[in-house]
Amino acid sequence: MFRFIPNILLKQLYNRNSLRNTPNGFTFSLKNRLTDAGFTGLQRARIDGQEYAADQFTLTITGNEPVALPQISPTNPLAFPLRQVVHIQAVAQPLSPGKHTLELTLHTQPFGTITLTVDDELQADTPIRSGPELWGIPRSLTDDYSPEIIARRHQFMHHFTKTAPRQLTQYAFDPTVVQGNCEHFIGVAQVPIGLAGPLRINGEHAQGDFLIPLATTEGTLVASYNRGMKLINQSGGVLCTVQDDAMQRAPVFQFADARQARNFTHWINSQQRQLATEAESTSRFARLQYVDTYLNGKLAYLRFGYHTGDAAGQNMVSKATLAACTYILEEYDRQHPGHIEHFFLESNMATDKKPSQLNMLNTRGRRVTAEVCIPRDLLIRELQVEPEQLIRHARLGDVGARLAGTNNNGLHSANGLAALFIATGQDVACLAESSAAITYSELTPEGNFYGSITLPSLVVGTVGGGTSLPTQRECLELMGCYGDGQVNKFAEIVAGVIAAGELSLAAAISSLDWVSSHDATRKPID
Repeated sequence: MFRFIPNILLKQLYNRNSLRNTPNGFTFSLKNRLTDAGFTGLQRARIDGQEYAADQFTLTITGNEPVALPQISPTNPLAFPLRQVVHIQAVAQPLSPGKHTLELTLHTQPFGTITLTVDDELQADTPIRSGPELWGIPRSLTDDYSPEIIARRHQFMHHFTKTAPRQLTQYAFDPTVVQGNCEHFIGVAQVPIGLAGPLRINGEHAQGDFLIPLATTEGTLVASYNRGMKLINQSGGVLCTVQDDAMQRAPVFQFADARQARNFTHWINSQQRQLATEAESTSRFARLQYVDTYLNGKLAYLRFGYHTGDAAGQNMVSKATLAACTYILEEYDRQHPGHIEHFFLESNMATDKKPSQLNMLNTRGRRVTAEVCIPRDLLIRELQVEPEQLIRHARLGDVGARLAGTNNNGLHSANGLAALFIATGQDVACLAESSAAITYSELTPEGNFYGSITLPSLVVGTVGGGTSLPTQRECLELMGCYGDGQVNKFAEIVAGVIAAGELSLAAAISSLDWVSSHDATRKPID
């Protein structure tokens, strides 16, 4: 829970360009971007220095009835939930065109008394739009997943596009389960799911044989992974190990000069215990492991690293880091007034949904390794390739990957990951960092093939996000991976699947089966 809101963040509560005249006064709005809160009263309201009395204002939370400001008190607060908008209307003389300075001192829970000062320009009246080509997508402020509002969106889509989709608008679950996962819901994308395996996993968390659901539209993908799994099973299974887990958020602070930035990072290093206390107060699962500091001129970048339990945790660490940063902004400004000139919660250094060398070195999500040892005779009999040929191809491919500047010296980790992500409700955009892969292979003294693949930034969860949607939950349940306490088990299974796919494709390339196998399943192009 945030204990206060530093002044540098207060302006973010105000909705820019919301200042408008009304027939009997003016209106503007605030949006809660922090945490659930409540209004308990008004101490002062001034616009351009002119005082306004509390009884001139009414407050309306989107979708609710207006409430007169004098009715609000500490014993009768107005709830202001996270992500909600409150519209503030004043009965007064309309404002003149141009810019105005608004100063509001509000009593709140849990932040106490806060003062918000912003400049905003009075907006002209917006003409009423007409005609189906100018309609906005229909939505409901009270229930945006009801059959009635979904039907209205279908009708809007039909009028706007002059099409009448049938498959798109068919689904077999209650659309209310989509709330929190998808806005403006109209239907589903039905991606074929094939079953591969079973795959024998010899992990610390996943032990035994597992059937693997893969969602894909690429012919031969399921068959290729299945071929690799068969070979791995005949070799005794794949050894999988989760080596680390971390999820990051990376705020940035700007100062007047490089010396101030350097001094700030020294202060941060002395505050790690207090930062952990503030961050962890926002979640039962987030545990702050470190705060790394990076300097570039007068910019100070911080990289907060967390354990996030069984969730992938991007939203969790955002909230936790914001709580820690509110402490930084308040306490550092108290000790060094005015030194922090600007602050942003994310600087791009967490590299969320982007590949980066930093993630490959320091882990993002889970760092997990899968290892296989395939007997020489079995490899030749089943995949028509010798160990030396696979190792030679891997060595040459490593050079090619370096020349290309990729985040991956393997072959196609993104293939299996995308199929698993779609099937199990993972954040598909996290393929950008999750597909990073480091492969290694060697010939054992017995002449057998040893290979490993490490996924250093595998971002997966077994709770939260899309994991609880009906199809995705069922796919996780097929592997015994839905819910609390299952994320490391799932990560081990994912790594084992990727190892199977790498082995199968490497053999196909080396034995010239690659093109012919795709040709066998290719459909004629219309």
